[in-house]
Amino acid sequence: MRKIFSFLMASAFVFAISCESGPAGPNQLTKKEKAEGWVLLFDGETSTGWRGNNRPDFPTGWEVVEGTLHCKGSGEGEAGAKDGGDILYDKEFSNFRLKMEWKISEGGNSGIFYLGKEVEGWPIYKTAPEMQVLDNEKHPDARAGKNGNRMAGSLYDLIPANPQNAKPVGEWNSIEIEVFKGSVWHRQNGETVLEYHLWTEDWNKMVADSKFPELNPDWAKMAKSGVFALQDHGDDVWYRNIKVLAQ
Repeated sequence: MRKIFSFLMASAFVFAISCESGPAGPNQLTKKEKAEGWVLLFDGETSTGWRGNNRPDFPTGWEVVEGTLHCKGSGEGEAGAKDGGDILYDKEFSNFRLKMEWKISEGGNSGIFYLGKEVEGWPIYKTAPEMQVLDNEKHPDARAGKNGNRMAGSLYDLIPANPQNAKPVGEWNSIEIEVFKGSVWHRQNGETVLEYHLWTEDWNKMVADSKFPELNPDWAKMAKSGVFALQDHGDDVWYRNIKVLAQ
């Protein structure tokens, strides 16, 4: 009897620990995350904290539905967005770990921007690096660029995600973007898929050989702090479990 009691007590202890540090429900923090200082940027019920780029309101092209931030696809690509546009979280961050989950529609395209700045009349991509969000199977961007640098998880049009481990359409992908004193890591589905370093000679050369100087001659400079933004590319895409740890 004593052995059974000890076993039950040990099982209860393990269960309690797992509840404390294990996965939380959608759009929730575990006790461990709370203790570490993680903050939810999306509560799963409202658009609080989010607004359109260069506008004070939340565009009707996006909605909060079933615990997600959903970009309502027009079926006409980026040019077909109806009262949409990129949305941003209305606070700047410098050194951070940003986590979230995304799910893309068939043939869909979107992106996660960081260190972005609002400039009147400009989309966020003219000021910010982008982690690509894509249906690698159906969207032609997966075959464009160089060496897969437009596939999911990549630093868009600059560095390919390696390994390329994105899950297929309809499944949730977990990502983490970490920025610390100019060093940047993209992680996707539990693996580090790329690392690079802002403001270095290698960074400047890589950007100079890309399309970005045509969009903005100062693109390589990158701000030392900026906003997070989610891209409206005219396709259905869902985001949830958006959280940040400022470092």
